[in-house]
Amino acid sequence: MTRERIPARFESLDSRFEGIGGDRELRVLFDDGRWLEGPAYSPQGRFLLFSDIPNDRVLRYDELSGSVDTWASPAGFTNGRTVDREGRFVQCEHGGRRVVRFGHDGSPAVIADAWDGKRLNSPNDVVAHSDGSLWFTDPHYGIRNDYEGHRGEEEIGSRNVYRWREDDGLAVASDALDGPNGLAFSPDETLLYVSDSERKSIARFSVDGGRLGGQTTFATADVVYDGLRVDTEGRVWAAAEDGVHIYHPDGALLGRLPMPHVVSNLEFGGPQRNMLYLTATSRLYVMRVTVQGVDKLSSRPRG
Repeated sequence: MTRERIPARFESLDSRFEGIGGDRELRVLFDDGRWLEGPAYSPQGRFLLFSDIPNDRVLRYDELSGSVDTWASPAGFTNGRTVDREGRFVQCEHGGRRVVRFGHDGSPAVIADAWDGKRLNSPNDVVAHSDGSLWFTDPHYGIRNDYEGHRGEEEIGSRNVYRWREDDGLAVASDALDGPNGLAFSPDETLLYVSDSERKSIARFSVDGGRLGGQTTFATADVVYDGLRVDTEGRVWAAAEDGVHIYHPDGALLGRLPMPHVVSNLEFGGPQRNMLYLTATSRLYVMRVTVQGVDKLSSRPRG
């Protein structure tokens, strides 16, 4: 299948960026969206789910056939998603103001839709921990107007990062950010990175069981950060208005992948976890890179 390709060129800003690269072209896999988000890859099925939020649909890219079809429509104005340690999809729905996990048989189960008796704002993105917990951000973007959800009121009074676990229920992990958005754990899960779109920064927290501490500002720039991923070397890959920013674990900006469209999110997929998928405004892109994403199924939930 012939698809459009655009040039791809990584910009090195630090000598430690040496060895990071990939294809010299980005393949356009899909170009008929309105605002694409939430890419998550299924290693077992070898497919990628991603959201077209304003069009209220979830799309599925099949890695083997190269086809894109509709997985769900309507879809609750779904935004971000992840795959948990058992290979189940978990997604954030603006429309229902909730987080939903899908069983292996496709049946949905609501993980969270309220805190302290009040509706969540509009869950944005979610990540899974190897202890079986799910962590998600809850800014207000899906209730500001009717573009990505339904206009509504903020009932809780804060825009939080939450942790949910079957045995523990839902708890506020942090209420210190103005616009918590994308999030990702370090490979050893001792750190949690959270983008704050309102402050144009990325926060870093230490993780101690179910609690966050030691908040610091990991990165700032004159762009809005969105989705985050971490590679096996602990480098943070951040989706941004001007492309993808790649950071060393010490916070230094190592390099960038400039893009012609605003990048909302990214995901590592493929059998070797070295296919970089990007949702960028109306398009889904892919390129093969020289790094690997963390294997989400490598460790099973522990007690």
